Amino acid sequence: MPETTINAADAGTFRIGGDLSVNRMGFGAMRITGEGIWGPPKDRAEAIRVLKRCPDLGINFIDTADSYGPHVSEELIAEALHPYPAGLVIATKGGLTRTGPNQWPINGRPEHLKQALEGSLKRLKVDRIDLYQLHRFDPKVPVNETVGFLKEMQDKGYFKHFGLSEVSVADLEKAAPLITITSVQNLYNLAERRWEDVLDWCEARDVAFIPWYPLSAGGIATQQALKHVAQRHGVSEYQVAIAWLLARSKVMLPIPGTSSVKHLEENTAAASLKLSAEDVQELSNSTGKRK
Repeated sequence: MPETTINAADAGTFRIGGDLSVNRMGFGAMRITGEGIWGPPKDRAEAIRVLKRCPDLGINFIDTADSYGPHVSEELIAEALHPYPAGLVIATKGGLTRTGPNQWPINGRPEHLKQALEGSLKRLKVDRIDLYQLHRFDPKVPVNETVGFLKEMQDKGYFKHFGLSEVSVADLEKAAPLITITSVQNLYNLAERRWEDVLDWCEARDVAFIPWYPLSAGGIATQQALKHVAQRHGVSEYQVAIAWLLARSKVMLPIPGTSSVKHLEENTAAASLKLSAEDVQELSNSTGKRK
């Protein structure tokens, strides 16, 4: 696609919490770190180029976490983009610790979350985080203790809006009376849709649904329906997978991640891909049908 046609704004907009307007094609900053989401990226200069390219492509929503690296993703975002362009919304997460590559112990204790929040503020070079999300509920810590503490931090101005990650409807119903939930970030893609009821919950309340692993790390391209639709449109299977997410719900906020400018541009180009009702139906009926 010619560069001039690539614009995240073509995906439409969504207002997080009713006031933070973002284009529905975002960027997930997990993969600008090293292997196993541990340490610095293999090509640091390219990671910086990826981040700098985001605003050029109309991407004004970037999702990260203190655990990515750990700390590496947040530090690179600040290095590449601070002072931030007007309208750029940065979401980060806390609640996990890192003991090595691909290791993610949960820690929802207030003392850890306070340290995580303060660290994210410092690394991102902001006075307040736009959207702060809890990575996971800690089974060793009562929900009201974790969420109650985060509500206190919100009231003190540490962050504006609050979200949860990898939660069930039951989890959401426990947390909702304690704090206003403006986003949910759950595993969701064309092949993995076990959180349909959570998406329904979000739609009913105009809560952003942020699907992580939207391309199943590339594995999603094995689906035969994706190949059919991609061939009809003359685009990649990955672009079709993203376009299906955008078509699936008005509250969907995909955040495909990459450490390559080429792949960033390819992913973002999906914002302008308009699937027909026939395309959407074929894809929606394709769960589990692999070549």
